[in-house]
Amino acid sequence: VQLQASGGGLVQAGGSLRLSCAASGRTFSAYVMGWFRQAPGKEREFVASVSWRGDSTAYANSVKGRFTISRDNAKNTVYLQLNSLKPGDTAVYYCAAAPSRYAITYYQAQHLYDYWGQGTQVTVSS
Repeated sequence: VQLQASGGGLVQAGGSLRLSCAASGRTFSAYVMGWFRQAPGKEREFVASVSWRGDSTAYANSVKGRFTISRDNAKNTVYLQLNSLKPGDTAVYYCAAAPSRYAITYYQAQHLYDYWGQGTQVTVSS
């Protein structure tokens, strides 16, 4: 699976962005899709994940209620809607794909993901 993330940019605090991740290669709908982020000087961390059918999601506590993950299997694309952005959300955001084997709550673990996109920069100014 090849993953291409896009949609990042510079936004003021309180603003919104929508990230997209287009997949090609193996059957997209067979994979759990996740978003992770890495801020400067920090380790990469889990943001959100969505089941292969799109009916189950999981979020990091820091983004719950502000970010929404969704997918369109017909378009081989997963989305991350970022609302009420804060300066602390500034990071490079990565999409990733994992074989669908477990309940969605397990997919906070990075080692479950086999494929990673190149990342897209989100910068939130105060």
